Amino acid sequence: MKTKVRKRTVRHAEHYFTVILEPDEPGYHAYCPALPGCHTCGDTIEEAMKNIREAVEVYCESLVEDGEPPPKENLTICPMAFAV
Repeated sequence: MKTKVRKRTVRHAEHYFTVILEPDEPGYHAYCPALPGCHTCGDTIEEAMKNIREAVEVYCESLVEDGEPPPKENLTICPMAFAV
């Protein structure tokens, strides 16, 4: 008699974080304000986005390994007009 082995799937909650991209010689600087110290760069926007996605994933994995939940983003972005 064969025993069926069931694979367990771990479901992770989806979290959303704001990512800021800024031009920076020679490419782009990307960071996530909700995750202190989570910065990276890339030669193109696409590369910077790929790199920040990886950085955020590694950052959050580290939090989970330490038994800490990912932070809830508390960020307000308000464009303002100034006379110059």
